[in-house]
Amino acid sequence: MCLSIPSKVIQIDATNIATVDTMGVQRQVSLDLMPEPVEIGEYVLIHVGFAMNKIDQEDALESLKLYQQIHESLEVEAL
Repeated sequence: MCLSIPSKVIQIDATNIATVDTMGVQRQVSLDLMPEPVEIGEYVLIHVGFAMNKIDQEDALESLKLYQQIHESLEVEAL
């Protein structure tokens, strides 16, 4: 199973590489497979280093909220 966590684009360089923030972790991903232009501040779903598609902000924030709840419940179970 593969989960794709929404990531916010925070920078795009001249080589079409974006720096994204995924739940506080920054990484670089290629925008070369995106079917449409991406702007700073938008959310994307990434897979193996490539942004694959956009996700609107409302859906992205709801997904991030659910991932955070899952993370918190796993921490409680581990105690």
